Amino acid sequence: MSTDNARAAAEDSLEDYAFRYVPRTFRRWSATSVGATALGSIAFLADFSIGASIGIDHGTANAVLGIVFASVVIVIVGVPVAYYAARYNLDLDLIARGSGFGYYGSIVTTVVFAGFTCIFFALEGAIMAQGLQVATGMPLWLGYLVSTVVVIPIVIYGMRALERLQFWTTPLWLALALLPLLWILVTDPEVVRAFTSFTGNSDGSISFGAVVSGAAVCFALTPQLAEQIDYLRAMPPRTPSNARSWWTSFAFAGPGWVVFSGTKQAIGVFLAVYLLVAVEPTLGRQATEPVKQFVVMYQTLLPDWLAIVLALLLIVVAQVKINVTNAYSGSLAWSNVFTRVAKHYTGRTIFVLFNLVIAYVLMMLDVFTFISSVLGLYANVVMAWLVTIATDIAINKRVLRISPRFPEFRRGMLHDWNPVGLVSVGLASVLSLLAFAGMFGTAVKPFSVLIAIGVAVVATPAMALATRGRYYLRRRSDGIDSPRFDDNGNPSGERLRCHVTGYTFERPDMLASAERGPHGEVQYVSSLALTLDDSDHYVLPPEVTGPPHRAAARKRET
Repeated sequence: MSTDNARAAAEDSLEDYAFRYVPRTFRRWSATSVGATALGSIAFLADFSIGASIGIDHGTANAVLGIVFASVVIVIVGVPVAYYAARYNLDLDLIARGSGFGYYGSIVTTVVFAGFTCIFFALEGAIMAQGLQVATGMPLWLGYLVSTVVVIPIVIYGMRALERLQFWTTPLWLALALLPLLWILVTDPEVVRAFTSFTGNSDGSISFGAVVSGAAVCFALTPQLAEQIDYLRAMPPRTPSNARSWWTSFAFAGPGWVVFSGTKQAIGVFLAVYLLVAVEPTLGRQATEPVKQFVVMYQTLLPDWLAIVLALLLIVVAQVKINVTNAYSGSLAWSNVFTRVAKHYTGRTIFVLFNLVIAYVLMMLDVFTFISSVLGLYANVVMAWLVTIATDIAINKRVLRISPRFPEFRRGMLHDWNPVGLVSVGLASVLSLLAFAGMFGTAVKPFSVLIAIGVAVVATPAMALATRGRYYLRRRSDGIDSPRFDDNGNPSGERLRCHVTGYTFERPDMLASAERGPHGEVQYVSSLALTLDDSDHYVLPPEVTGPPHRAAARKRET
């Protein structure tokens, strides 16, 4: 390993801890500030399009039930995962390592998430380009380029810049989005009645298959939870003095993000009905475009020129708010994967650009036109992945007590690969995708995402029991006598010196080094140094203790 390489990673203020624990010294924001920043990222307009698309296909009743069903499941999945992120200050990749995937195995899930950020950036960027075309006549290809480039200056500067952007733009977004909608609701009650009775392309009856088909598209947004986590990992330590604000921020900005998302999807159904019933019945699928929805809504209240200006302002604000998050989270994910595989640190900035190039190509391929089919397909893999992690935390850690209770992410403490998560995700993904492709018959096809969820829930604990948990931990002791957690259960703020880089890191980031000091004393090595080390020179030998038994698993880590 190049010591200079590790030092560069430690010193880079723009890195935002892309592949390691977020220390207390970085987490200077209040819980309320972190929560507000995280909620600012859910201003995206794709929700309106998704809701409208589901409503046109299945009618209002089926669409709303599908949205509610998906939202409830996402909350259940999100609670354990988001809690681990906020409580222990880790991103989803670090959580996945000790929750069934292993040190290198979690790369599989991180690539899935990185792909989501590219797809979602492309969908949101396409909406912004459509707005620019309507307002200025700008060709779409140039609009795609503008929507891609505009986020770069903000994303490069990481959490500090994102916090300011989200805080100051959220009130503007809320006013632009909600005020015209409230006006229509108050002044045109006939639209409300049309909304409740709208049947779309269905026969008007409530169908479980239609509800699940609608929910499947919504499930594709579940990786937004991982983007929320990229903010939640900066939560301050939870103490008796801030417990109320900590839990409130966690609830709304963590699993609660889907409440706001689901509400926007239902509004999207309403806006599509408004366009098709009260404005222009011949619009067809154009009624699913947020640009069309908001321009027409403003035109009912204001002169055309002002309506276009305000709609464009709303679209630009919303798209910048979400796409800085997409680019930020994507850069963290790609950087994490590359650094572990290549044992070389290049900085996060290059992966911001890498993520944006992929997103721009997807925009040029007109991914927005296929939004429902793309998200419906992706939902199967997404739910297999996130349900596996949530099940490992909720069942394998808390109920069966096979998986280590406290999240472990450090190289040397974990096995490289863990079949528990990998088999569960692989099996759930393959079976659900086969169902989605119609291999099990047309009657089963609408329920493919339920197959992904069900298989992941069953396979995760089954694999943990079958393997007796032997592939979770390579070691149970990190060789350091001081505790990893303080008296309130928060990761310790004690600082120890890494003998490889020469820098001090907080206790949760450190292990005892296999290389003793000049007088035989214990030396410490950071997880960062181990990540960038292309040998096992500093890694402690495995503990040959056989498979973990329940008594050991119950023992609180100190």
